[in-house]
Amino acid sequence: MPAHLTLFHHLPPSIERELAARLADAAGAPPPRATIAGLMDLGEGTALRVESSDLEAIRSDLADALHGLLTPQDRAPWRPHLTIQNKVTRRAARDVQARLAAMPMPRALAIRALALWRYQGGPWEPLRSWPFRR
Repeated sequence: MPAHLTLFHHLPPSIERELAARLADAAGAPPPRATIAGLMDLGEGTALRVESSDLEAIRSDLADALHGLLTPQDRAPWRPHLTIQNKVTRRAARDVQARLAAMPMPRALAIRALALWRYQGGPWEPLRSWPFRR
C-alpha cells in the first residue's frame, strides 16, 4: 500500500457509494495544506506526525455525515501520521527514530488525492481515488 493517511479504519461496505460521492465532492477543492511536524514513537514502530487543519476539516465533515456508522476507534480523536515502520523490536524503532531526528521539521507534505480502499481479509483492494483540484 502506498504512503497514506488513514481517515477512518472501518466503515461498512454498504456505504461505499455514498462515501465515494462525499470523497469526490471533498476532492473538488484545492489540496489540503499539510506539514510533517515531528516524529511519533509507536513503541514497536515509528511514524511521522502530520498536521493539517484543512485535512482535519475534511475528516470532521465526513465524520459528521457518517456519525452513526463510526466504530469507537474512528470516533476517537484523530492522530494523522505516516507509518515508517511497525511491529519491529523496540531497539529497531529507537534506531530509526534516532536517524530521523536529524531530519528538518516541520516540512511541507503534499496531499494529492483522497482514496477509497476495501479490506479483503489480509490485502487491501484500491477502489478509486479522487485527485484534488489543482
